[in-house]
Amino acid sequence: MASSARVGVCVAGLLSALLLASCSSDGKAAEPAFPPAAASPAPTSAGAPSDPAADWPTYHHDNARSGLGPAQPAATKLTAAWRAKLDGAVYGQPLVVAGRVLAATENDTVYALDAGNGAVVWSRHVGTPVPRSDLPCGNIFPLGITSTMAYDAGSGLVFALAESTGGAHTLYGIDAATGQVRVKRAAEPPKGDRIAHQQRSALTVENGQVYIAYGGLDGDCAQYIGSVVSVPVSGSGAGHSYAIPTTREGGIWAPGGGVVHDGRLYYAVGNGESTSGFDGSDTVIALDPALRRTDYFAPSTWADDNERDLDLGSLSPAVVGSAIVIAGKRGVGYVLDPAHLGGIGGQRGRSDVCRAFGGTAVSGTTLFVPCQDGIRSVSLDAASGRLRTDWHGPSGAKGSPVVAGGAVWVVDYDGGLLYLLDPASGKVRSQLAIGVAPHFASPTVAAGHGYVGTLTGVVSVTY
Repeated sequence: MASSARVGVCVAGLLSALLLASCSSDGKAAEPAFPPAAASPAPTSAGAPSDPAADWPTYHHDNARSGLGPAQPAATKLTAAWRAKLDGAVYGQPLVVAGRVLAATENDTVYALDAGNGAVVWSRHVGTPVPRSDLPCGNIFPLGITSTMAYDAGSGLVFALAESTGGAHTLYGIDAATGQVRVKRAAEPPKGDRIAHQQRSALTVENGQVYIAYGGLDGDCAQYIGSVVSVPVSGSGAGHSYAIPTTREGGIWAPGGGVVHDGRLYYAVGNGESTSGFDGSDTVIALDPALRRTDYFAPSTWADDNERDLDLGSLSPAVVGSAIVIAGKRGVGYVLDPAHLGGIGGQRGRSDVCRAFGGTAVSGTTLFVPCQDGIRSVSLDAASGRLRTDWHGPSGAKGSPVVAGGAVWVVDYDGGLLYLLDPASGKVRSQLAIGVAPHFASPTVAAGHGYVGTLTGVVSVTY
């Protein structure tokens, strides 16, 4: 992964009154000293019965990672509602289940917050995160829970993958109503040195399994190999694993995690070490529920992509009608047939789009793409397989967008701003200072509120 796209930067003069972050002398986000969660007013709800139509149970709302929120009031003007200062940075997208916001921190703590006022309903500290001194490289310190959790309605458990001292990777299934740990199980990558792996991609609950994807640390150091492992939701029984057939790298790290479509899981894979013989990296792969690779696509430029770190792994695949669309660090968008991804150079269409990092939102045949120089609206012509850019939003608005309340929601994570954009024109309807957020931050919108994870906790807005 390109370090220039993943290193958190503090921008002077744009920190909001809501949240503050300090900067080191080199301009990088300083390691914050997080106090315990601040005292909060009593919760206004004790966990209302879950309404699946109103909840936000997984990254970008559903396993297709559409980024389309449930029915909402029209979003016109952002207003600060509350902030919850937690014990670490919140990199994953907050979830909303049964009137509670579920968020996890880099201090290995999972919180349930009252969705109405931010009060802590329960918190569960599950481990000691990996300190900076133990990591061979990276840009998240300490390293605890980075990926977006996933809620399983059948069991009532929210699943989180915690990284802890010694480089251990442990899956926790926590009762969303009570905060009690019901499942605890090691979920290590099948190959490489476990301390070299970082788990950043969102968890996926499907087929009675929790799917967990692994990539490397910022800097691509040490011996890591991209992989996907699964653990049964029950916590017992055999899981499965798949590793990219490369000698090193090939990380799966885009924040959207597994994209489910027609019974298969699709993942974007980063650059591998090889520049001669094809090593299965720089691809979109399709895996069956048992994590057997059934198909793949790689650009004809895969060797140059690997050599120059211009791979597809920076963006999660997007399901657009009957196609899958992927774009990565090179700036080229590829339109793929989900039933036959095409192997090397087998795309249905190829168009210049942008260098893209994060997860898209999809509405009909329109994608909202988190480009490095600001969000773009991109339309797919299904007949020709071509992609057309319709508008280009504010340059700093490069977080992973969602669509809710008739607006596009997107974060300028370095500048600490949340935007509402008109989906037809890209015109700014409203913007609000929320505080510096982690790279690729993505809003959650449910029950009349928006929620964003920041470097110090969670911010809520009304609209």
